[in-house]
Parts: sequence; structure tokens; C-alpha cells
Amino acid sequence: MDYKKFLYQQKKKQKEIKAKTAKVVVKEIRLGPNTDDHDFNFKLSHAKKFLADGAKVKVDVFFRGRSIIYKDKGEYILLRFAQELEEVGKVESLPKLEGKRMIMIITPKK
Repeated sequence: MDYKKFLYQQKKKQKEIKAKTAKVVVKEIRLGPNTDDHDFNFKLSHAKKFLADGAKVKVDVFFRGRSIIYKDKGEYILLRFAQELEEVGKVESLPKLEGKRMIMIITPKK
């Protein structure tokens, strides 16, 4: 057997395996600690669409300046967001504060 032919076939197999793997898409939605109901519902409809398409949704609340003192408001918004998306997605990671952002990841239900 020719060694170059062997290498070519191995490379071809690796390429096929790589093409068959599912690529995880993560969509991001940003909210503020004082997000109003209309804006919240608008972002919620986008998140439902993303989850229906099979993408993960990363929801984060961004605190600007002194608004960092409203951490409880941010957590409340994220938990409310998760509760609204309960029928189409499940929470992968609960809200956690990283610097000036509070982040939560939601994955689609099968």
C-alpha cells in the first residue's frame, strides 16, 4: 500500500467526521437592570425564535456605572426570563455575576 494514499484516506476520514459534528451556536441577548416590559417581551420573542432554531441563548444583564448596586434587580430579570422560556428551553447555568455582567445560559429542549 502506498503511504501517501494511506495519509490521504486518513485525512479524508477526519474531514468527514468533522463535517458530521453538530456546531453549537450561541446567541446573545443583553438586558439592563431597568429593562421595561415591552423591551423585555421583545427580547423574549427573539430568544424563543433562537431556541426554536436550536441555538443556545446567553442572556446577560449589563450594569453601567452605579447601577451595579441593583444586582437583585438583574437576577430577578434573568430568573423571570428563564421562567418565561420554560416551555421551549431549560437553564444550563444559573445567573452568576462576572465583573459588570450577570450571565445565564439557556439551552433548547429536545
